[in-house]
Amino acid sequence: MNVHDTAQDALADIADGATVLIGGFGPAGEPVQLIEALLDSGAKGLTVVSNNAGAGENGIAALIREERVAKIVCSYPRQADSRHFDAAYREGRVELDLVPQGNLAERIRAGGAGIGAFFTPTGFGTVLAEGKETRVIDGRGYVLEYPIKGDVALVKAHRSDEAGNLVYRKTGRNFGPIMAAAATTTVVQVEELGDIDPEHVVTPGIYVNRVVHIGWSA
Repeated sequence: MNVHDTAQDALADIADGATVLIGGFGPAGEPVQLIEALLDSGAKGLTVVSNNAGAGENGIAALIREERVAKIVCSYPRQADSRHFDAAYREGRVELDLVPQGNLAERIRAGGAGIGAFFTPTGFGTVLAEGKETRVIDGRGYVLEYPIKGDVALVKAHRSDEAGNLVYRKTGRNFGPIMAAAATTTVVQVEELGDIDPEHVVTPGIYVNRVVHIGWSA
């Protein structure tokens, strides 16, 4: 695990076309400074996997506005002030893969756990199951879903120790632990650096590659 002085330094080598897992449930746990650094990196043609497609002018919305995103995989593409996604999608500049939130979480978790695929009842009998393998098990319909893995994960945590072990602040945890496990390279912005009680570790440092000490942010 390497500690970087700036978010820009930590994300300077992101390749065009990378799949980027971005944590956050709305503003909660969103790694805003890392997203800004991703924008600064110039990387384009990205596939972004996140809970939502951004709103306003910052974060994922800024990536879409600047035409850095080719595809977004998310559960909530439309929300208040999601005008940049709306415009890009309607104009055919961004591809959307709409995934129910439970399926999204489990697909990411499966990616980190090395699971090849799994059956879920969510989406069975709807347009979300079109073109996918289905099966009836014990009288209930299921859809086969495949793991999601990332080239890079951008995660916000509360604290990191010198080994990269992480703890989170309340709902700021959200997708962070499973995204860290499912990416080849995990970059984390943290509010604090310091010791962590081993019993309190949520994300083991084995999943963390780069840490940036940003300090507290809302």
